[in-house]
This record gives sequence, C-alpha cells and structure tokens, in this order.
Amino acid sequence: MTFTALWESLLPVGRNGGTGGYRRFSWTPADAACRSWFVNTAAERQLRTSTDRNGNLWAWWDPTPDEAATEPDPAPAGEEEGSPAWSPRAGAIVTGSHLDSVPDGGAYDGPLGVVTAFAAIDVLRERGCRLARPVAVAAFSEEEGARFGVACLGSRLLAGVTGPDQARALTDRDGVTLAGAMSAAGHDPAGIGPDEALLAGVAAYVELHIEQGRALAGLGAAVGLAAGIWPHGRWRLTFTGRADHAGTTRLADRHDPMLPAAAAVLAARDAAAGHEALATIGKLIPEPGGVNGISSRVTVWLDARAPDEPRLHALVGQVLAVARAAAKAHGVDLDTGQESVTPAVDFDAALRERLAGALAARGIDAPVLATGAGHDAGVLAARVPAAMLFVRNPSGVSHSPAEHAEWADCLTGVDALAAVLEDLACR
Repeated sequence: MTFTALWESLLPVGRNGGTGGYRRFSWTPADAACRSWFVNTAAERQLRTSTDRNGNLWAWWDPTPDEAATEPDPAPAGEEEGSPAWSPRAGAIVTGSHLDSVPDGGAYDGPLGVVTAFAAIDVLRERGCRLARPVAVAAFSEEEGARFGVACLGSRLLAGVTGPDQARALTDRDGVTLAGAMSAAGHDPAGIGPDEALLAGVAAYVELHIEQGRALAGLGAAVGLAAGIWPHGRWRLTFTGRADHAGTTRLADRHDPMLPAAAAVLAARDAAAGHEALATIGKLIPEPGGVNGISSRVTVWLDARAPDEPRLHALVGQVLAVARAAAKAHGVDLDTGQESVTPAVDFDAALRERLAGALAARGIDAPVLATGAGHDAGVLAARVPAAMLFVRNPSGVSHSPAEHAEWADCLTGVDALAAVLEDLACR
C-alpha cells in the first residue's frame, strides 16, 4: 500500500463534517476506530502488535534469527572523524507519534508520523532491508491532553513522569475519570504506570511530525531536525464568585468571576510579549453558563511556553499575580493548580548527527530547529536517546483544520524516515 492509500484510509476517522477538523479524543469511539486502523495496518504488513499497560499501541517488525545475529554499523558511511558517534544500546528503533487530536484539530498533527512510519517500513522492505534489530511503530495515547488535560499522558505514564494514581483520577469535562474511560473501552486502568522492561528494550526513538511553525518554508527545506523543545506547561485557574441575575444586579453588587478571568487572558498576552515567550488561554468554562446570568464560577487554562525555565516561571508568576489582584478587586475567590510542566529538552546530539549523516547520504538537507511544541519524543528523551524530524508546513498553521503539508514534502518525509531507519536498524 502506498503512502497515499495509507493516508486516505485514516483520513475519514474522527472527522467532523461541519468543521472539517478532527475530534479524536482518547478512549472514545473515534479513538477505538483509530486503534482498529493501527492494528489492521500492522496486520497487513505481518507486524506483531501489542498494547502496553498505558494504552499505547506498538507494531513490531522483528528480524529473522539470522538477521538478528549481526548489529548495524556503529556509524553511517562517510561520517567525519571526530564527529559525535551515536553508540546504540541493545534494543529496538522506535518511530511513530500519536493519533488523537485537539478539538477540531488538523489531519497532520500526530497521524503524519504514524502513517509515515508504516510507509517507511514498506519502502525498506521493497529495498530488501535485512534487519539487525527490531523496528517498532508506536502510537501514544492522549498526547494532546484534549480529554483529560495532561499532554503526552501515555508517554508520561510509560516513563514514570506522571503517577498512576494521579492519572487514574483525572477527569474530563463531563466528570468521567481516566480510569472509568479506560475501563469502558476495555482496558484495565489498574496496570497503568512506568514500564521499565519496555523502555529497556528501546535503543532510540525517532518521531516524525509536521512542523508547527513555518521556519522550514523560509529555509527552503522540506525536512528539518529538532534541536530541542522549549519548557512548557499548563495551569488551571478557577475563579469562584456568586451567580446572580444579569438584568437586576447592580454592577457594584456583583461578584462576577468572568471579570478577573478576562484580566488573566489579557495578562497572558502581555506577559508573553514581555518575556519573548508564548502564552495562551484557549479554554474557558463558565458555570452555569446562562446568557442572562452572572456566572458562579469560571475556569480557565493557561498554556505557557518559553525559551528557558526562568522566563517560563516568571511569565506564569506575572499572570497569576494579575489574576489574584483582579479576583480580590471583584470579591472573587481564586484557586490555581499546575496540571503539567515539561522542562526544557535537548535532544541527543550524537543521535541527531547520526540522523543528519543518514539524510545527507540520501541528498536530503535538514536544518536544525528548536520548537515550542511538546511531543512524546520530548518526554521520552529523559529515558532513551530521542530525535525528531519535521516536515515543512508552508503556512505554519497547526491545531486547526487548515493545517497542511504539501504532498511532495510528505513523500520526502517518508524517504527521510526510511533513510534513518535503514541506517539505525538494517545491516
């Protein structure tokens, strides 16, 4: 099956006919359909599939016994003497991404990496690649955090970054816990948590992803390599006031939580500009939510990202200070909570150089970029050597139905990932 056919077979799953965006939330019927697609796609390639204790999907291309007897070369042909040499530990080369989406997200964010991984395996088989180590395609659960609020939850649980009890108690907008959702979908939540045996079997993780920005367009390159990921996190702010009538309650008598919430929205923009960082309040829930009533409570979520951790924490501190002052001024209570924080990630430099050499041998120029977007690769980088490939996004738009990559660039991405896997896993 070609990349085009693979892509088109997944494209309808979880798509909203009204917006054209995707609503692939974890442990829902759309998620189940994505999981079925993954298992069926692996079965068509005679790949061994498994679901780990955290609900992450794996498809394994195993070497035959005679292939596994020989390790791949320790460095790509033509690598200059004195350059960093990636020394692989025993284990599989893992690639992939995720299949879930933000609300009404685009088609490429996550799925491009999974589809490309299967297509790259097809390419290597057509070339007659003989494996020296296993190759696995992974699809991590709840990467976007769209349902339960913690991004990269599947990889965080796998790596031991998020505790099992904390995760099981997470709730969605309707009050359904993660444990309840997993159980309803047929997966036992009692077993979630770190999986040291699985991690010990991974030699490296290489994630291909659509670029979430437009740096590559300016550089004239179809593919890029990631240098690292900005530190980032999510904070919840709950403003509690008093519900009242919109038409009879004097302004001076109101305890309206929407007003300090609005102040927090504006403060996020000001703080981000002042720290040369990024901050967004994109989700706001008023309760009870009537048009002709003053809310009793308003909950907002702050997403903050910065080039370094001091600026990240200074930004968040500034927003929270404004929110507290505004809440006090309007007679409103404020409760805040940190839902997730990911420190700065510097991807393995030696592995990145290895990838660069493999791409150069195929005539693929891949500039090195930093990114403010979080990824499973960023979480796993603390436990295994990790790297990322980006595919050019001509407009830079992401987390939107307008997200797009040119077909030629997607095919270059397949070629690039195949070159990387061939270098790392084949004899």
